[in-house]
Amino acid sequence: MKLLVFGLGYTARALARRLGSDWTIAGTSRAGDSGCLRFDREHPLPASAFHDVTHILVSIPPDEVGDPTFDLHRADIALKSLQWLGYLSTTGVYGTRDGGWVDEGSELRPTSARAERRAAAEREWLKMGAHVFRLAGIYGPGRSVFDALRTGSAKRIDAGGQVFSRIHVDDIAAVLLASIARPRPGAIYNVCDDEPAAQEAVVAYAAALLGMAPPPLLPLAEAELSPMARSFWADNKRVSNALIKGELGVALAYPSYREGLAAVLAAGG
Repeated sequence: MKLLVFGLGYTARALARRLGSDWTIAGTSRAGDSGCLRFDREHPLPASAFHDVTHILVSIPPDEVGDPTFDLHRADIALKSLQWLGYLSTTGVYGTRDGGWVDEGSELRPTSARAERRAAAEREWLKMGAHVFRLAGIYGPGRSVFDALRTGSAKRIDAGGQVFSRIHVDDIAAVLLASIARPRPGAIYNVCDDEPAAQEAVVAYAAALLGMAPPPLLPLAEAELSPMARSFWADNKRVSNALIKGELGVALAYPSYREGLAAVLAAGG
């Protein structure tokens, strides 16, 4: 089998590491480095890149114009006899529910232009029979709160009961593998752990694991966040992961941030 990944980054590489020796993997990057094919709006892939491809994963976010992979290569993808097509989206498409729960059937209410573009891209990919994976906040080795704590840049923010859902990168890979094994074109899956939690609780727990005092608790208005960082605080919701368990049979290795952060630290992260 041959997997073509548009955007062979942090998450897609976690999947690639878990595929067996009977897989061939090709991926793209904007620079075309590290053995990847170069891909962006000015550099579409040659037709030969799709030769014998059986699975495609799209991990590139849409830009201000639209989804570059869809815009440039939907015809190539539609003409392939694919066994599986996956699109990585975000739980940000749900917007805010003032702390309430959402599942895959919930109405989409994006609160930012970035999330609106994601919702629009989802609609296009679903027409192609893609499997859409709405990812919560991603963390794992080399990408966790430990990095900010060690450099002294971590902030612990009191946002008045606001919670976020998260997911360890290895659990994302497990969900993708389960979907590949049991394809259902047009399926939508929330990919998150069991315990939505406040950011300040996660930072405090990580600090305790490092034997450090946690950063002082700051009101959101005093946190001096960039406009990009502040946009992530516009939403407050809890995301259900019942479908990946019930339909795909996924048992999360890291059902909460506690198990996940402990594993990252044990692995040297």
